[in-house]
Amino acid sequence: SVRAGVALCKEHGIEVVLAAGGGSVIDASKVIAAGANYDGDAWDLVKDNKKIGKVLPIVAILTLAATGSEMNKNAVISNMETNEKLGTASHYFKPKAAICDPTYLFTLPANQTAAGTADIMSHVFEQYFQKTETAYLTDRFAESILKTCIKYCPIALKTPDNYEARANLMWASTQALNGLPSAGKGGGWTCHPIEHELSAFYDITHGVG
Repeated sequence: SVRAGVALCKEHGIEVVLAAGGGSVIDASKVIAAGANYDGDAWDLVKDNKKIGKVLPIVAILTLAATGSEMNKNAVISNMETNEKLGTASHYFKPKAAICDPTYLFTLPANQTAAGTADIMSHVFEQYFQKTETAYLTDRFAESILKTCIKYCPIALKTPDNYEARANLMWASTQALNGLPSAGKGGGWTCHPIEHELSAFYDITHGVG
């Protein structure tokens, strides 16, 4: 789908990429935005982020609280032809703007709400449980995000149109992987790349994996 998006950008002289969706859509849009200014195959940009040059501006409209892609430099792309799911990153991938309207989450299926919250919490756990013990304030940020997920996910599952629950989960998603919970700490664990392998072969929802 990234290759098709790149072709459309080149054919029509697209100037801005609008990503309306969850993490997969925003991630794909990031690589599309980079591929629009790259002469080779867009998959090259996933395998080697040093090849990422000029990137079209990206605007995100978030419809799923999970990956935090609306406020970070990361993108994870699946290549079902080769059964690979790999991450790439560039500071130019950070969206110029992100519309985070909790009402867009009201119609999410329960399984996606739960999977998204699992992904948020996994991001935070991986940054929280590190050997560094002196980043006191960062640890308190992480705990507040986790407590928010624990409090509001059950509410959102029971009453999907609860604005307070959706708003807090959406904000937790954005904060969980924007660099704040890793300040002075470490990054992700091996469990995230392991899940990528599962998704590459079975195309399962990331948070479920």
